[in-house]
Amino acid sequence: MATQPRVLLFDSGMGGLTVARAVARQLPDAHLVYAADNAAFPYGAWKEQDLVRRIVTVLGRLIDLTRPDAVVIACNTASTIALAELRAAYKVPFVGTVPAIKPAAAQTRSGVIGVLATPGTVSREYTHSLIHTFAYHCKVVLHGAPRLAEIAERKLKGHAIDMEELRAEVAPVFRKRDGRQTDVVVLGCTHYPLLTEDIRKVAPWPVTYIDPAPAIARRTADVVEETPLKGPDADVPAHGTVVLTSARGSASETLAAYGVMGFPLHMVIDLPA
Repeated sequence: MATQPRVLLFDSGMGGLTVARAVARQLPDAHLVYAADNAAFPYGAWKEQDLVRRIVTVLGRLIDLTRPDAVVIACNTASTIALAELRAAYKVPFVGTVPAIKPAAAQTRSGVIGVLATPGTVSREYTHSLIHTFAYHCKVVLHGAPRLAEIAERKLKGHAIDMEELRAEVAPVFRKRDGRQTDVVVLGCTHYPLLTEDIRKVAPWPVTYIDPAPAIARRTADVVEETPLKGPDADVPAHGTVVLTSARGSASETLAAYGVMGFPLHMVIDLPA
């Protein structure tokens, strides 16, 4: 592809870096800008209508700033509540992130699936529709983990994990029923793959964990391939730029966190919102 595609990746915090890393591998020549609405983190604490308005407003400013060829909403909560509104408001193509319930239903042998998500994602009709459509034949254990995303954010910032707190956050998805037990766990928030190895240590038995990032990256590549590209633009942030809606936290902490995830960090800019 002669022209370098510009892709904006958006999340409430650092969890979307799991998706950004996968997109960078899938599209090594892409011009990537990562945006974190960290002023509003965590999204699970917001009322739905207020959050939809905020996401649509913030994405509008980010699209004006970065002029992307495609936008990846690397956040389950934002995707399940705001994708329709975003597609109606802006002409740029969007790639969303939804709980990987369909592949979980295909992979389970026991028929018992755990879905770790945020409280907001668990309550969404969209999530329940996925279960009814793709996993109607399974026992699906939904758990809205109230602090798991924050634990992941703290880990990226170099703070030690309280393993007992982590155990309590994930324990509800490990269920036994009629001689069967959970054998697949859906990581229904892009923050959660940051904790996969830690979760393995506190889990009561081994399971398959499904990270949606590779599938999102493949879909992003398909969308880019189908989209007429805008071409070079000297006025947009450089490849590897991170845009934050709040300057809270030290610059060194931010640099360290993004460096750990392998994001090609070029600079950090603030876009207060």
